[in-house]
Amino acid sequence: MFKPRKLQDDISMRLLVPNDAAALTTALARNRDHLAYWEPSRPQEYYTQEWQATDIASRLADHATGTAHPFALVAGDAIVGRFNLAGIVRGPFQTSILSYWVDGRYTGRGLACAAVQAIIESARADLGLHRIEASTLLDNAGSQRVLLKSGFQQIGMAPQYLKIAGKWQDHNLYQMLLHS
Repeated sequence: MFKPRKLQDDISMRLLVPNDAAALTTALARNRDHLAYWEPSRPQEYYTQEWQATDIASRLADHATGTAHPFALVAGDAIVGRFNLAGIVRGPFQTSILSYWVDGRYTGRGLACAAVQAIIESARADLGLHRIEASTLLDNAGSQRVLLKSGFQQIGMAPQYLKIAGKWQDHNLYQMLLHS
């Protein structure tokens, strides 16, 4: 079970909760331009509290089944980032996919590295996963630094991997092996 963790004096990471919808909506509106280049195109409804409440409920339902762990970075009552350990597959695979974003006002502070380290520790010790996968756009040097600094290895490049900012784009692929 993931316990809330203080990442820096004013920032902690915890599991997402149902009443985060308003704070998440505010964070996404504040970061809409900052995230647009790195995210899928979103319908206008995505930026509403109703959409976020429904999405949080879906992510928490996945969490209840053990297939996801949705995290929030929080500064006081504000959400300043989101991290997801999703697509958890058990059996002989024991893997998951990591995705994340950090509020534009909080980038460059080491928060992503601290959060990824906390997720790696929990994935290894609490979840018993063998592998975490992640991907970045080819020019996302910031996320690439976070992953490499956290111990991920680049394992390839996938052409037209995800539809980001309205077009299919190539991505570098990374993995972290948790148990050798």
